[in-house]
Amino acid sequence: MNTAAPLSSRKLTLNDIADQRAYERERETFRAHMIEVKRRRRIAIGTLLTIMFENRDTMRLQIQEMVRVEKVLTDEGVMEELKAYNPMIPEPGQVCATLFLELTSEEQVREWLPKLAGLEHSIYLLLADGSQVRGAIDAQHAAGLTREDVTAAVHYLTFNFTPEQVEVFASGPVTVVCDQPNYLETAALSDANREELLTDLRP
Repeated sequence: MNTAAPLSSRKLTLNDIADQRAYERERETFRAHMIEVKRRRRIAIGTLLTIMFENRDTMRLQIQEMVRVEKVLTDEGVMEELKAYNPMIPEPGQVCATLFLELTSEEQVREWLPKLAGLEHSIYLLLADGSQVRGAIDAQHAAGLTREDVTAAVHYLTFNFTPEQVEVFASGPVTVVCDQPNYLETAALSDANREELLTDLRP
């Protein structure tokens, strides 16, 4: 018997994913819209790290493109994609993010993946009152991505805020901080970044 809690209204359902012919008709317009959405949600942290704050639209794009590339034609196949990506749609009081290491050569991979072990535990948002909201690894992805002696090139993080922290976030400034000892970097969120992420944090 399925005892899972019902999905919130923010989560995607089978009805939200267009079949391939319908998606082809909207794809150009939707992708153009998503370029602007992603611009407000993507922040570079130093030269090697990028954080992308996800929402319902970014996850719908991801699923639609995966279904398109893999030629998924069954409801069961689409449900597998929904199961994988719905956890990255934030609930009120959360922001969810994909953390990317931008490594472009085999030499960089060999150098930086061991050097940045523990990176997935090293990202937090520094708020104006000095409080920290540290990213937690998405449990569904942790087992396959987390090792003590090496990091992965992609991580999935959730930042959980108290109601008070949401209001401090709204007043700004906010800084993304990486405190991994071999990569001590920060990046300030712009006003546009904060306004965009408040649509995740507030109901």
